[in-house]
Amino acid sequence: MKKIILLLMILATPLFAVLPDEILDDPVLEERAREISKQLRCLVCRSENIDESNSGFARDLRLMLRERLVAGDTDEQVIDFFVDRFGEYVLLKPRFSGTNIFLWVSGPLFLLFGGGYAIAFVRGKTRETQVEALTDDEQKRLNALLGD
Repeated sequence: MKKIILLLMILATPLFAVLPDEILDDPVLEERAREISKQLRCLVCRSENIDESNSGFARDLRLMLRERLVAGDTDEQVIDFFVDRFGEYVLLKPRFSGTNIFLWVSGPLFLLFGGGYAIAFVRGKTRETQVEALTDDEQKRLNALLGD
């Protein structure tokens, strides 16, 4: 029984979506194409790169990428081509430039701001809970009220 479950788990591993007719004859270009395609988002699936996506649109993007490489484009030129055509959303890891700087920096800034606010809030609460000792008059009045 354990062997059957293990076999099913091995067979259920994700397969790459690159079809045999897409693969380039030159292994160096094919390796470059695979590396670039792992950096580009499938605009249909949105959570997968085009290397692993089975959508028809991802297939078109993979073919377009390979055409650009065969034409002699560098990796940066290919990526810039896709960014120019589909916007920076096509990159799985956005660039650290332009308006993206705000997005990259805002997360850590909000974390620091929230942490500072939490520390100040906790410190304020501990100051509020500190009780001053009763004066002699207050202690006598309390004892009288309690009937001691």
